[in-house]
Amino acid sequence: MTSAELMARRNRVLPKAMFTTSTLNAVSAKGAIFFDVEGNEYIDFSGGIGVLNAGHCPAPVSEAIAKQAQTLMHTFFNVLTHEPYVLLAEKLVEILPHGEETKVMFVSSGAEAVENAVKIARQATGRQGIICYTGGFHGRTLMGMSLTSKVSYKTGCGPFAPEIYRLPFPDYYHNGHGQEFYAFVEQELENFKKYLSTVVAPDNVAAVIVEPVQGEGGFYVTPLRYLQGLREICDQHGILLILDEVQSGFGRTGKWAAYEHYGVIPDISTWAKSLGSGIPIGAVMGKAEVMDKALPGTLGGTYSGNPVACAGALASVEYMQEIDINQKGEQIGQTLLHFFTDLKKECSAIGDVRGLGAMVAIELVKNQNPNLPDAELTKQLVTACISRGLFLISAGVYGNVIRVLCPLVISEEMLMKGLAILREELLHLCA
Repeated sequence: MTSAELMARRNRVLPKAMFTTSTLNAVSAKGAIFFDVEGNEYIDFSGGIGVLNAGHCPAPVSEAIAKQAQTLMHTFFNVLTHEPYVLLAEKLVEILPHGEETKVMFVSSGAEAVENAVKIARQATGRQGIICYTGGFHGRTLMGMSLTSKVSYKTGCGPFAPEIYRLPFPDYYHNGHGQEFYAFVEQELENFKKYLSTVVAPDNVAAVIVEPVQGEGGFYVTPLRYLQGLREICDQHGILLILDEVQSGFGRTGKWAAYEHYGVIPDISTWAKSLGSGIPIGAVMGKAEVMDKALPGTLGGTYSGNPVACAGALASVEYMQEIDINQKGEQIGQTLLHFFTDLKKECSAIGDVRGLGAMVAIELVKNQNPNLPDAELTKQLVTACISRGLFLISAGVYGNVIRVLCPLVISEEMLMKGLAILREELLHLCA
């Protein structure tokens, strides 16, 4: 069967809303490459949108999944406990402690993790309001869409959840206007404080949710001082801080958590994607005194903490420990930032290079103007690279950001080969 034949079959039975950006038919993958049905090889710079930090089909994970599937495939954890759930929880508490005591619950996706984090925050505080940010992405469920900024992800899906308040993300590239960076960040913190006086009272706010590095929004990095200042403001007003690490966790920024770069500990955090190396699993972690304020019976789900998912995720985390995934993320990040910084000197279409660890992106604009996003060039670049065997994905509210989410197990040779293709095609399109 050809890729075109499969796409024709797909279009007959799937709704049009299940949009795809390529017509490739992947049939196998290993490490940082995948193959289509015609036998073509592709260097994967998408990583399943941040799911494959440990690579495609890591052997220890595949083996753990197969072994668990032969002994216990499912229990409803709320009524029948199993050890893989507890083992995975213990492992996450070990590598991602939230203060003196930490507790964990498992779900099936990042969006579900966000839903439960909001439920916990509201029960823990007795308040309703949730503050989020422009450019943020927190899932496609009702609460997830309500918190998500990009309107094309939620057109016609309202009404949305109430008591959601959105602030401008501290985006210096677009909004700095020549101001000194530190002054800009302090100004944004002052604006947040004013917001608590002019839009929503702090005693009505349960939590602030923010991505340390915005994923779908375009890899905008929350400034160090801003997140630290946000922690201070939350503490002052009894507001909980929720950090969404679904895309930025497990070595992507060179640490288990992006928040480790900030010296800030969240009250609650959300996880998924590379936690399971492709197995559908997410997690909500938090300070024990916060997590324990959720009432019995309000948390759970049929597939939450499925034994096979937990066994696969535990093997994934242990494998990442074994290969030192954080060091790999740090090294790849240095390579990417150096490469794109040099490429920006050659290509005026690159308006900005940014990232944290290996979570790196370039923003394509017209006339070096941050307010003139070049989505068309971005699409052309993605298409051109795919034709050369490099699988890229875009991001950003305006679709003009190229983000790199390659598996962190990629070899230096393959990484540089992919970057060379990207460079050649971008320079050709801009010639």
